[in-house]
Amino acid sequence: MNEEYNQYYLTKSEPNKSCLLTLRDIILLQDSDVTETRKYGMPCFCYKKKMFCYLWTDKKTEEPYILFVEGKHLEHPNLEAGKRARMKTFTVNPSEDLPIDTIELLLNQALNLYRNGIIALK
Repeated sequence: MNEEYNQYYLTKSEPNKSCLLTLRDIILLQDSDVTETRKYGMPCFCYKKKMFCYLWTDKKTEEPYILFVEGKHLEHPNLEAGKRARMKTFTVNPSEDLPIDTIELLLNQALNLYRNGIIALK
């Protein structure tokens, strides 16, 4: 893991640290064209250099979540838009087993927006 990216995860306490690292691995395993970078101080994941999701923790609850950049195109009962017009979040409880099937489903729905040309890559 790149030291620059590693620093974000190392600043978190358990169980958030393990949860975020696992989410990172799940995201990166979805497609060989997914890469990690940092934007706005948080881990950002790109598909062919186009941002598609972020990892962050809620300021009030401190629960980790995946922020889907083009969330407005995604429908799932556990996605929340809040006051955002474009993005939606998927919150996970770091003290419970991760809903891996749901996470992978949402990640692939988000990636398919780019793969299928719904969201232009350039």
